[in-house]
Parts: sequence; structure tokens; C-alpha cells
Amino acid sequence: MIETRNLTKRYGNLIAANDITLKLEDGDVFGFIGPNGSGKTTTMRMIATLLSPDHGEAYVCGKSIYTDQEEIRRLVGFMPDFFGVYDDMTVVEYLEFFAAAYRIKGPARRRVCEEKLELVDMSFKRDAMVNELSRGQTQRIGLARTLLHDPQVLLLDEPASGLDPRARIEIRNLLKRLGEMKKTVIVSSHILPELADVCTRVGMIEKGHMIIDGNVAEVMRRARQRIMLNIRVRERVEDAAKLLEQLDCTELVTITKDKMLELTLRPTVEDYSIIPTELVNAKFSVTLFREEEVNLETAFLQLTKGLVQ
Repeated sequence: MIETRNLTKRYGNLIAANDITLKLEDGDVFGFIGPNGSGKTTTMRMIATLLSPDHGEAYVCGKSIYTDQEEIRRLVGFMPDFFGVYDDMTVVEYLEFFAAAYRIKGPARRRVCEEKLELVDMSFKRDAMVNELSRGQTQRIGLARTLLHDPQVLLLDEPASGLDPRARIEIRNLLKRLGEMKKTVIVSSHILPELADVCTRVGMIEKGHMIIDGNVAEVMRRARQRIMLNIRVRERVEDAAKLLEQLDCTELVTITKDKMLELTLRPTVEDYSIIPTELVNAKFSVTLFREEEVNLETAFLQLTKGLVQ
């Protein structure tokens, strides 16, 4: 598990991370969302003990980043957004090199490398040259390298950056599997809609400040200032719009080009069960009635101000 308390890092007058407080349990997959320069990488590097904070504390599996750095590095797998690969090495040789650095010895070393290749679906490339892999394949090999010592905590900085749609889906599926393995994962990304499918929790950071932290449903509720309904009737669309405008719960009704009724409820209104009843009583044939969902991208735009460092 990961816990940070008022974690702060300054670079001169710039506060890269400002009082970051966070608590994650085993199996949490935490989506860390924010623009470039917002403080995501700085926070992850402090948790990984690669960067010393100016203030605050952080614990990884109960170990302090100040007094237990060696133990934390055994518990953490950190994957930066960009990492180099060595020329003249095959994929399996590359992994064995890092496995040796983790002091995995003898037959266990080859077995562990083969297991991680299988986990990331890259066994078919075991004898390929590392520097000839595609961007997506390189990312998967990087993740396999990060998993060699079986860390309990994974810090993945923009693992889907620069990937094509198929490669992003593959990375997303891998993240789901890691959560099922009860790993605690922090993953930063700009690809907001995909994080909603993977993460159990989300944090939004802007200009070093954590704007919101909670499970995905909580973040969506926080972002939704008003409920919008999509309604379709078989005929007499304009008459239906006039009826809806007269209801006390209605703030705005618009008719789209394809004759969909978009109804925005007044603030604080959550119970809209009267609306379909009123339509049916007025002899309208309702063919569609649904609440418009707030996605993670919309939530991010509504909860942040577009500030950068």
C-alpha cells in the first residue's frame, strides 16, 4: 500500500508538488491525471525514493521513504515515460541482464524472464533484437522488466504514451490483470477515457495541487453539476419540448438536429421520475429515455482550470 502525507517538492520558486496526501490499498489501480508539468512525475519519483521531498512523508508498505529506501526499492517497480534499450541484445537477454541486477540467480532467472514475457504477451519476440521492436512492444518489454522482481507496488509514468489504439488496448488489459493480482498501481496518463475502464480510483492534479481524489464514480458525481437527460418521442417533438419546459425540475430543453430532446435539470434536482410519467400521461410515445453519462474527460475539464506550471 501507498500513503503520502503533505508531500511537497520545490524547485526554486516553483512548487512542483504541493501537499500531496494520498492513501492506496492493495489492489488499487490509481489513475493519476494532469497536464504536463502538473506534478505527476515528481510525486511518483518521490514515492519511488528517486527524489527527496522538501516536506512531508510517504510510506510504501509501511516503509518510510526517508529511512527505508533500500527496502522500498525492492517493493517498487518504476517504469518511466521514456527509457533506453541496449543495442545488440535480444529481448530475453535484455530481461536476464536486469534480472541479474535484481540478484535473481541460476535457473530461476530464465524462468522468471519467460514468465514475465508470457504475462505481457511477448513470448513470440523473445529472440528478437530489443532495438528493433515497435513502440508498443518496447513498452510491454519495459513493463516486463519492471515486474521481474515481483514488486508489490507499480509506478507507471505514461505507459500508453505514443502508442497506437491496439497497443493502448493491450496496455489497458495488462493494467487490469495487475489489479487482479492485487498489485497497488499508480498509472499516469493523458488518455482519460481509457483510465476509467482500468482504474479503481482517480486523482486529478493541477499546478502541483491534488484537485480531487476518489473512486471513479465519486469523481463523476463531483463533476456533474447538473443532470442532463436524452429523450426521444415518436412524434410531436415540439409539443413534448413545450411540456417539459413547464416542469418545475427543468432548467433547459433543446431539440437536436436528429429530433432528440436534451433536457437539463435544475441544480440539486436528482429525482426526475415524474418526467416519463408526464410524457406518457400526455399521450406521447417515449422511445428513448436515458441520463447522459459524465465521462472522465468531461470530469477533468469541469474540475480543473487548465493551469500549468
